[in-house]
Amino acid sequence: MKDSQTFFATCSKGLEDLLLKELNQLGIDTAEQKYSGVSFEGTLEQAYTVCLWTRLASRVLLKLKSFAAENEDALYKGVQSINWPQHIDMHGTLAVNCTINQSEISNSHYASLKTKDAIVDQFNDLYESRPSVDKEQPDVRINVHIDHDQADVSIDLSGEPLHKRGYRISSVQAPLKENLAAAILIRSGWASGKADQPNDLLDPMCGSGTFLIEAAMMSLNIAPGLKRKFYGFLHWKGHQADSWKKILTEAKNNIKPFSEINNSFSGYDADKYAIAAARQNIHSAGLQDIIMLEQKDFTQSCEYIRDAGDSITPGMVIVNPPYGERLGEKQELAHLYSEMGDCWREHFPDWKIALFTANDDLIKHIGLRAHRSNSFYNGAIKCKLHQYQIRPALSAERKQQRDEKYTENRLAILNRLKKNHKHISRWARKNKIQAYRVYAADIPEYAAAIDVYADWVHVQEYQAPSSIEINKAKQRFDLLVDVIPEVLGVERNKIIVKTRRQQKGLSQYEKQANEKSEFFIEENGLTFNINLTDFLDTGLFLDHRITRQIIFDKINKEKSTVEFLNLFAYTSSVSVYAAAAGANTTSIDMSNTYINWSIRNFRNNGLYSDKHEFIKADCIKWLEKATEQAKKYKFIFIDPPTFSNSKSMEEVFDVQKDHVSLIESAMKLLTDDGEIIFSNNFKKFKLDKEITEKYDVDNITAATIPEDFKRNPKIHHCFIIKPCK
Repeated sequence: MKDSQTFFATCSKGLEDLLLKELNQLGIDTAEQKYSGVSFEGTLEQAYTVCLWTRLASRVLLKLKSFAAENEDALYKGVQSINWPQHIDMHGTLAVNCTINQSEISNSHYASLKTKDAIVDQFNDLYESRPSVDKEQPDVRINVHIDHDQADVSIDLSGEPLHKRGYRISSVQAPLKENLAAAILIRSGWASGKADQPNDLLDPMCGSGTFLIEAAMMSLNIAPGLKRKFYGFLHWKGHQADSWKKILTEAKNNIKPFSEINNSFSGYDADKYAIAAARQNIHSAGLQDIIMLEQKDFTQSCEYIRDAGDSITPGMVIVNPPYGERLGEKQELAHLYSEMGDCWREHFPDWKIALFTANDDLIKHIGLRAHRSNSFYNGAIKCKLHQYQIRPALSAERKQQRDEKYTENRLAILNRLKKNHKHISRWARKNKIQAYRVYAADIPEYAAAIDVYADWVHVQEYQAPSSIEINKAKQRFDLLVDVIPEVLGVERNKIIVKTRRQQKGLSQYEKQANEKSEFFIEENGLTFNINLTDFLDTGLFLDHRITRQIIFDKINKEKSTVEFLNLFAYTSSVSVYAAAAGANTTSIDMSNTYINWSIRNFRNNGLYSDKHEFIKADCIKWLEKATEQAKKYKFIFIDPPTFSNSKSMEEVFDVQKDHVSLIESAMKLLTDDGEIIFSNNFKKFKLDKEITEKYDVDNITAATIPEDFKRNPKIHHCFIIKPCK
């Protein structure tokens, strides 16, 4: 074969620049960064060096030929034009892998079969004998990549993916691939060779020990592929055994003895099985003498560092903490992430922190501002590496000032919440109200809403503006939550915490979890189903308590049965009031979840019957069709969202822009003596002159603000709109 060949080292998306730098450091000056990899011209010996030494690449491919492959015949002919007996023994084994991008040939499995047929047909024609297929560990693995009808056929020199170093003999659930762990370490500055590189590495959630092993191998200059038993080139007919033996010998001779490195490596994990797996892998890698492992949860590992004090030199923490998919898990993990941030600030002065996660929502609970963030892909999952530099330790004087400030702030929020609760709880008991608001950002710096639901407390944190430092906002919110058990007399596990940020896209309708922790509360003799965990809202808008009663009273005064229409019905609490007052009701909402929730509310109150209709529909589209019908309604309640671009709606809805057409459409369904009760929660809402000049409008907002919302009366707007007589 030619002395100089064309090779391509593949890698995960986002690692191309690191791989380019790595190949340059291996003496390959022809390397060029490409999408998902790096190409280079060089000798087979250089390709062997990459196979052995790369910490980042997934595979190393030797390019044999490129040709146009606009159809299966062209692919077959192109593959047959390669002299395959030069690469594979007639009694050997082969496997074909194919990837395709934007080409006429679209089935990768079929393309693989066509390639295999072309190869074995060539052998049959020449020798009346052919290699067999071995998908697990073939003598030669062939890679075909077809991009825009152009095929590249290569020999896979790696065999198995190069992240399989050969030391992992035990694993945990969803372990990081070794080359991803190495990339995270390199991005974090480990083994950079710079003077400010940390000497000590700590992984407080080490799992099967991948970070620790990869970091130790870097420090000891251990080639990552030394323990591999098999490479794709070992049974390839073009293999240069002497070159490979030379590279292996040099790699073994260049390993540093333990005595020459100043690094220490410590790993902790709460799971004894994870520690056992890590211990096995570390022994397999031969690193048991320099990597220390202990079974400790995060709190215990923090206490260990705290108690060690000045005897531990500041280094680097690297951690891949868990992230949950259900809200219940996320709430538990939010506490863990908060604990991590608190621990690092308090006990890790001057340390570097490298945190790798796939959950952006949990990161805010760390309460630290990352000085650098990088995107990675763990398979198809987009992840981020956040790096933090912990400030130096506070002096005794500064600590005292901080503690005094904390005590002062705690007392202020404690007194405010006590004052609110004393007044509101007395009022709630007197009026037999089980669900009420006790705090609504009364102190602006502590931006949250606190609602009591019987013996549960629901806390919604309002997203802090960008001008507020993340750490400060987190500390304030944590302090607010901290005083709730003391003031409201509830257990910590009965406090449900959520963050209410500006909703974008479809997120305003998305389910938050699947806990199904539902219970009932009573209001004015009626029962409503509450769910504090699974959705952003709870099932009952507390600020509309009086509005619901007003509608009940209006219907109750009617001498005959009236028709009531509830648009954007949500869980139909207003419809329940209307039905209880004697109306026939129609409730419209575009969510199946809320329609089913509405039916449960009716059943729970013994009101479910054929007098009450529940319709899943886009209210705007439903109104357009309903105006053609003869049915009219005496009362119509409209409480639309401020903004919506749900996939269930054909167009984006904006309450300020669209309320005129919405009200006009509803008017067509109103009886001559009927009323529209129109409400919304847009703080800057202005009712258009077109409505005020055309109809009889009564702004009843002030009269609909309940006692527990009077501290923040801008919670909603409410109007009664009637045809002019």
